[in-house]
Amino acid sequence: MKKILLVVTNTSKYPNLDRATGLWLGEAVHFAADIEKAGYEIDYVSPKGGYTPLDPHSLQPDQMTELDWKYYTNTDFLNKLSTTLPADSINPNDYAAIYYAGGHGVMWDFAEDEKLQNIASTIHANGGVVSAVCHGVVGLLNIKNGDGEYLIKNTKVTGFTNTEEIAVGLDKVVPFLTEDELVRKGANYVKDADWSVFTVTDNRIVTGQNPASGGAVAKDVIKLLKSL
Repeated sequence: MKKILLVVTNTSKYPNLDRATGLWLGEAVHFAADIEKAGYEIDYVSPKGGYTPLDPHSLQPDQMTELDWKYYTNTDFLNKLSTTLPADSINPNDYAAIYYAGGHGVMWDFAEDEKLQNIASTIHANGGVVSAVCHGVVGLLNIKNGDGEYLIKNTKVTGFTNTEEIAVGLDKVVPFLTEDELVRKGANYVKDADWSVFTVTDNRIVTGQNPASGGAVAKDVIKLLKSL
């Protein structure tokens, strides 16, 4: 059974705001829990490797479930987040799927990372699954297929909505709006009500709308892998 690659950010601060950011913890935890339960091993990777910061807002009591606390107090898990593999050390042929976790930090280091793009493109070309949740879907924006077309072109995807971005007051802070950029790259963007659990699967690409959707993405990825 091949492994699953979980991608996290290296960005710890908004470049244009005195505020910490990073990985949204739950988006990694809820995906990882279902994937590990299904028997897959996870490798954690980031653009540069090493430490991934946690968005402090994702650690607030109203965001933390019992499952989040279980992982947050697990030294082995925290060590993995502190020692992520650099993208240039990854052999894509070792992985059945790739998953991009979100948090606003990814808006500054996922979309333009060619090493991550090449990893995901190869996994997909090998018949594997490409997946992402919330802001993590920006990692899909510039992935090309073998024909040189954007992988998400004419593909049904979801991701953090414009109205959700406005609701958290960061629509003027992020370098672009996730929903708008997915549409601009030719994707068939779909969404549900703000903050609802929502995923969509198309062309071996699984995407989730917001932080609440990480576990649902995992379940869809597992289902898809079993059908391949």
